Amino acid sequence: MSPAIVMTFIYAVLSIVGGIIGYQKAGSKPSLISGIVTGILLLIAGMGLLQAAVWGGWLAIAVSLLLVIVFVGRLLKTRKFMPAGLMVIVGIATLIALFQAVV
Repeated sequence: MSPAIVMTFIYAVLSIVGGIIGYQKAGSKPSLISGIVTGILLLIAGMGLLQAAVWGGWLAIAVSLLLVIVFVGRLLKTRKFMPAGLMVIVGIATLIALFQAVV
C-alpha cells in the first residue's frame, strides 16, 4: 500500500474519532456530523485509491485541503494544539503524500 493510501485512511479515522470525541466532550452535533461525513468521504477516496482510480486521489485532496483550512482557522482562534494542531499536521502530511502520488 502506498503512503498516500495509508495517510488517507489514517486521516479518515482521525476525522471520525475526532467528531465523536467532540460530541462527547462538548455535545457538538456539528463536530459529530462533519467528522463522520469527512471521514466517510476520505474512506471512499481511500478505496478509490486502492483501485487506482484517479478520482480517489482528487477526492482525498479536496477533503484533506478543506479540513486543513478549517483546522488552521480553529488553531488560530483557539491557540490549542488539540485537536486542531494535530489535524493540521496530519492533513498536511496527507496532502504531501497525495500530491506525490497523484500529480
